[in-house]
Amino acid sequence: MSLEALNEQVKKDLSYIAHPVFNVEWVKPASHPEGHVYDVAIIGGGQSGLSTAFGLNRERITNITILDENPAGIEGPWITYARMVTLRTPKHLPSIDLGIPSLTFQSWWIAQHGQEAWNQLDKIPRNEWMNYLNWYREVLELPVQNEVKVDLIEPINDALHRLHLSGNGAKSKSILARKVVLATGIQGGGEWHVPDFIKSNLPKSLFAHTSEAIDFDDLKGKRIGILGGGASAFDNANFALSTGAKEVHTFIRRKEMVRVNPMRILEQSGLIERYHSLNDEEKYAAMLHFFKFNQPPTNDTFNRASAWEGFQVHLDSPWLDVSESEGCAVVRTPHETFTFDYLIISTGLVTDPSLRPELKQVEQYITRWRDVYKASPDISNEIIDAHPYLSKSFAFVPNCEEGKEALYGLFAFNYSALISCGVSASALSGIRYAVPKLVTAIADELFQDIKPSILKDYFEYDVIEFTGNPKIPAK
Repeated sequence: MSLEALNEQVKKDLSYIAHPVFNVEWVKPASHPEGHVYDVAIIGGGQSGLSTAFGLNRERITNITILDENPAGIEGPWITYARMVTLRTPKHLPSIDLGIPSLTFQSWWIAQHGQEAWNQLDKIPRNEWMNYLNWYREVLELPVQNEVKVDLIEPINDALHRLHLSGNGAKSKSILARKVVLATGIQGGGEWHVPDFIKSNLPKSLFAHTSEAIDFDDLKGKRIGILGGGASAFDNANFALSTGAKEVHTFIRRKEMVRVNPMRILEQSGLIERYHSLNDEEKYAAMLHFFKFNQPPTNDTFNRASAWEGFQVHLDSPWLDVSESEGCAVVRTPHETFTFDYLIISTGLVTDPSLRPELKQVEQYITRWRDVYKASPDISNEIIDAHPYLSKSFAFVPNCEEGKEALYGLFAFNYSALISCGVSASALSGIRYAVPKLVTAIADELFQDIKPSILKDYFEYDVIEFTGNPKIPAK
């Protein structure tokens, strides 16, 4: 099958399930003096935003828009700061296809390369995943506006939100929407974290977080130190060495490397799809356990890095302090002092709604986990406590009466949902379970918003359908 034939198959498969059903939009349009009102505005045009839009279309909600601050084709991390060779998720797991076989990555790959190539494929190359997302967007004709940044979400009357926009792609300074989905990825719930002792002691020219653009050509022949022992640290180590770095030293505070990947048991155990049924104590414990391991590097990534002569791992080696000397970064560990030309910081992120500029007007009303669940002192975790406490369907929960109107219609379908909703909006392993929950919640809210008019139309409906004239026997 060619890609052109697959495109036709997608259209045929969707027609078989009457997508969109009857081709009739059931949501009554809202009117406003400022102009058009979208039923749903999705912030983020990556895999979460695209699949949410497809899910909404299947619910006959088509008055939507997707806003992404990046140029077309580079949404998400895949060809910017994601430096792994392949995705870490097993290739066979369904994800954003939402149950349509012809929309799977597997169908897309086989259409171009054949069944044997699929059989031989170990994991999905990250560049090919980006190509697949571009195809998914195109074949489903999803309404993405690129180079449009949402600077602020402003709640206004009548359960509407005004989104203040900037960027080269913005056709106006703001738009209105009934519902807003923050499909803003792993960094969308807070900000990337660089320890203060690094920021305060070194000029920015000597370090970068793994999420930033890094000129690896400029690092050819140089010595690099990486702080962190997770998968991203080893992705960057291999990338740096493959582009010509002389040495890369990776520093890990643990005495032994993590060898267990909790994602694998999550994928098999039913925890991902049934996570919403856990109580708060169980959710807290489950995510505390997840943070204990996080995700180790894949074996192939570690082996690629280890194959380079200039690669070294330092266990039990937290950075005690850093300083600048003659244009280099000096790193002191409990065991030794090192001098590097450049540092790469792989210390993850911090989740906290107060760090998000677009939530400036509403974050004060957002309930956090620390407001709802008090863990015992021996297991209490500040990182978990700062996460927003969300409903089972990714909606923000207000912490006061005033916040009910401000937060109504806002959904966090990003990494900040991790504690409340599990690895669903933040991982391909869970997205196929998460999107239907999110979409159903949005559709239910829209229905409730316009329920009086829907019921009125229902009770007043008098279109004649039966036109027969039955003969009535004479008495």
